[in-house]
Amino acid sequence: MRRTALLLSALAFGLLVLAPAVAEARGGRGASMGSRGSQTYSAPPPTRVAPAPARPIERSMNETAPSRPAAAPNTAQPGPAGGVAAQRPFMTGLMGGLLGAGLIGLLFGSGFLGAGAAGFLGMLLQLALLGGLVWLALRLFRGVAPQPAAAGAGAHARTASPIPDIGANRAGGDGGAIFGPATGAATAGLTPIALDKADFDAFEQMLKDVQAAWSEADLRRLSALLTPEMLQYFSEKLAEDASRGVRNRVTDVVLEEGDLSEAWREAGRDYATVAMRFSAIDVEERVSDGAVVGGDAGERTVATEYWTFVRVPGGRWLLSAIQQTG
Repeated sequence: MRRTALLLSALAFGLLVLAPAVAEARGGRGASMGSRGSQTYSAPPPTRVAPAPARPIERSMNETAPSRPAAAPNTAQPGPAGGVAAQRPFMTGLMGGLLGAGLIGLLFGSGFLGAGAAGFLGMLLQLALLGGLVWLALRLFRGVAPQPAAAGAGAHARTASPIPDIGANRAGGDGGAIFGPATGAATAGLTPIALDKADFDAFEQMLKDVQAAWSEADLRRLSALLTPEMLQYFSEKLAEDASRGVRNRVTDVVLEEGDLSEAWREAGRDYATVAMRFSAIDVEERVSDGAVVGGDAGERTVATEYWTFVRVPGGRWLLSAIQQTG
């Protein structure tokens, strides 16, 4: 019984640790990354489709925000040094002590909770406690994500201009989205630009094309859709999947709703940030035999993300950043 409990506990622990990787599937693996020009570290204006603030960019080659004056005071409050342990010492110590003692007990054959917890009830308690500890660890680490210093209070005060939805209204017959001319929010110091139906059609098509190329791990196709920076990030994540022997397939992508957050021109380039809610069949397959090892092929998943596109005037759009919401 103890050996069975040990195996089941280890299995439950492993599944819980891997759960975020499965849940954060789709192109880019649910990360917030890339560059939005001078607005990289300013939150895009919320929209009806994405009313919650966007998560800050976690990884970008744009180290600073050029639009922020050099002499501007840094209003961001740095967190205490030492990471999670320094900010939540009691919870970290308690979690570490319980987990350490429990795992050592398992290794030496006394059970996670000691000899007094033998039997089926003890096994259930072991699994529940392991799951709770992993959940707590994830909450702790997610709760202390650093905020970029360049994101000032003014960035959150902007709101998106009212515009037609990208996908809310569908034309009868051809299923295409109905768009109208729209102008992004007038961010101080930047030149707003107007977008038309062709631009929004391009954004919707790129959503599908990027997910299709990601599903096939086709770097050649991705290179025609992404900026070099985003291509590097996607390549790294695809390499991580390949090392695990899995592939994330995102198929039957449907743009449910979308609208413009902001669009502007700077340094000879056009930028547009769009909030999109889309659904898809999102599964993880084992490369060796195609078996589904994550997700449900019979159930659609829904995601809401901010996608930022960039182009030279008159050129084609490329995906330059993805941000998660909430």
